[in-house]
Parts: sequence; structure tokens; C-alpha cells
Amino acid sequence: MGTDTAQGTAAGATALADRKREQRGWYFYDWACSVYSTSVLTVFLGPYLTSVAKAAADADGYVHPLGIPVRAGSFFAYTVSLSVIVAIFLMPLAGAAADRSGRKKPLLALSAYIGAAATTAMFFLNGDRYLLGGLLLVVANAALAVSMALYNSFLPQIAPPEERDAVSSRGWAFGYAAGSLVLVVNLVLYLAHDSFGLTESAAVRICLASAGLWWGAFTLIPLRRLRERRPVPAQGGGTGTTTGVRQLLATLKDMRRHPLTLSFLLAYLVYNDGVQTVISQASVYGSEELGLDQSALITAVLLVQVLAVAGALGMGRLARAYGAKRTILGSLVAWTVTIGAGYFLPKDSPVWFYALAVGIGLVLGGTQALSRSLFSHLVPAGKEAEYFSAYEMSDRGMSWVGPLVFGLAFQLTGSYRYAIVSLVAFFVIGFVLLARVPVRQAIRDAGNPVPTRI
Repeated sequence: MGTDTAQGTAAGATALADRKREQRGWYFYDWACSVYSTSVLTVFLGPYLTSVAKAAADADGYVHPLGIPVRAGSFFAYTVSLSVIVAIFLMPLAGAAADRSGRKKPLLALSAYIGAAATTAMFFLNGDRYLLGGLLLVVANAALAVSMALYNSFLPQIAPPEERDAVSSRGWAFGYAAGSLVLVVNLVLYLAHDSFGLTESAAVRICLASAGLWWGAFTLIPLRRLRERRPVPAQGGGTGTTTGVRQLLATLKDMRRHPLTLSFLLAYLVYNDGVQTVISQASVYGSEELGLDQSALITAVLLVQVLAVAGALGMGRLARAYGAKRTILGSLVAWTVTIGAGYFLPKDSPVWFYALAVGIGLVLGGTQALSRSLFSHLVPAGKEAEYFSAYEMSDRGMSWVGPLVFGLAFQLTGSYRYAIVSLVAFFVIGFVLLARVPVRQAIRDAGNPVPTRI
């Protein structure tokens, strides 16, 4: 009996060590790809691609991709929206294929390295090549969405229910830490570009390309440490090879058997559309409406990254005390107040923009981390990658309604202030929708164990 107990204890310790090692490997995909989200999508590409589009614009300030008149100032926002349409075709196919085959890692590797290659190729974005910039943005953003759907789907497999809030929060914290580290290097290169014998444009293009190299290099760690699992027979069976749209409709149809999961997803898609649009368009707002230079924008984003690490970990602790749902609802109130205040920021005053960055940073990481872990409880076994492909439609810059609303608001008014304040609606509506979701019942309906506090 004593020998059996000792063997059981040793086996348990080994299993725990293996799980912790796999979790640490999982964190490193956040570390790898978050630099793209920070340096490329949030800081450099928006203002830079807008300037490239303006260089190609006609006398009235319009560019004409495929003959369609578009304000140069709206081109970046519209391109982000287009990338989501492409991702909608790809994510459901990749998610369903991963669940049925049990081979998530090859699909994760393929999507990650396509995105990393497209990002590295942004080094060649100069002059008036706005169409090249738009194409690379669409490819990189869509590839990121597919890879994140696959990456997120590992969470229920590597962490038991009671660990998921903490594991998800650490993953986001890793990502923001990497974003902060690389952004400091970018800031030095950008501000001292003359000392390095570089033009401002060349410095920006190096920063863009370096994000792709970083993404590719650190993706090797999760690919080595994550383990494939034998596919779990999923409720409702599966369909054969089909188109991306049909697969998405099949996934949503399957979700109808779990209406509370679908209700949470709807709330998440609404409020996170607002979150992602703020992330992707804040630098455009700061440069074009407030007249801030690139160094001020980088400093503000660096503030967001540093505080988001603390925010993700701090809100993870709040979730242990008050539950993930209540903590997310509180963060949506903070988002509403912060973005509403952004409308009143004075021009040429970086201090107030920094204050806005502090407010965003404190709630950003926690909102995202807790939403991911909460959704993981609502996914039926065997459907992780498929369901997370739908979840990913509004994550990591993959929102589409928000950028579209932002772009249209600017196109119709010519003011980025109206564009930024229009995003408040996403947080208010998202709050109302989330408040109505009984998450404990949703977890039970998905066939999963209910944590003590959720």
C-alpha cells in the first residue's frame, strides 16, 4: 500500500511538472505574436500606412483601390476590416480540421509563419505603395487570427478549470511584457535614427520587419513544448470538407445547442470589437486629430503595455475574489468612462494622451485574459479549436464592425473625435449583453465542471 501511494504521489508530481512545463511553453506564443499586435498594429503601421496612402492620394485626398474612392485617412481602418472578412473564411476551416485530426501544432506553425513572413515583408513598404501595405496587413492579420484560434484552443487542455483565469492572465502578461521590451528598442531606434544613419521611414520599416522576425523566432518554443492530444469525439459529430463560410455557419448552428455559450460569444464580440478598435486606431487618433508626433505615440503605447502586465495579473486576482464575470463587467464600465473622456483631449498635449493610456492599460490585459478563460469554460469537449475560431473573430486586432464604424464616422464627419467617441456604444451594449448571461448555467450546459467562483 505504501509503495502504491508513493508511486501515485510521484506520478502526480510528474504530471504536475509536465503540465507546468507545457503551460510555460504556451505562454511563449503570446510572447511571440504580441509584438506584432503592439509594434505593428498599434504603433507604427496605422500612421505609417496612412502617410503612404496620403502620398498616393489625389488632389481631394482620396486613393482608389480597385477604383473605389476612399479617404486616405480611412484606408487603414477599412483594411483591418477587410482582413477579418478573409479570416472568416479561414478560421472555421482551420479550427474544425484541428479538432477532427488532433493535429493543432502543424496548423499553428503554418499560420504563424505566414503571418511572420508577411510582417517581415513590410520592410519593403515605402513611397506610395499603399496597396502593398494593405495586402501585407490583410495576410498578417488573417494569419494571426487563425494562429490565435488554435493557440487559445489549447487552454482547456493544459489547465484545469480552477487554473484557467491565472494561466490565461499570465499568457497575456507575457505578451504585454514582450511588447514593452521590443517597443523600448523600437523607441530608441526611431528617436535616434539619424545617429544610426537611417531615415525616419527606414527606421519605421525596420521596426515593422523586426516584429515579424521576433514572431517567427519565438514561435519555436510553444511548437516544441505543446503536446498534441487524441481528438475527443465531439457532440453533434462533424461535417466533411466545406467552405469557410459554411463551416462557420455549421459552428454557429452547433452553438445553437448551447445558446448560453452563443449569448456570451455575442456579448464578447460586441465589447471586444470596441477594445480592438481602440488598440488599432488610437495611434491614428493621436497623430491625426491631436497632432502628436511618433515619439509621443510610442511612449503612450509603452505605458499601456507596462500597465497591462500589472492590469492582467491584478484583474486575475480580482477574479479569484469576485468572479471573472463581475470583474469583466467592472472593466467595461472603466472602458466606457475612459473612451468617453478621450473625446475631450486637447490638441498638442501629450500629457493628457498619456493619462488616457494609463486608463486603457489598467483594464486592457484583464478584460482580454478573463474573457478568454471564461469562454474556455463554455466550450464543449472536442470543439475547442472550432469554437475558438468564432471567438477569435474579435480578438488581436481582428474586429471589423468597430474599424468600419470608426472609418465611416471619419469619412462622414472628417473628425476623428466623432470616430473615437462612437466606440463607447460597443462597451455599453457589451455590458448589457454580458450581464444577462448566467455563466454557471452556461458551463453546466456545455458539460463542463463549474469552478467554485466564476
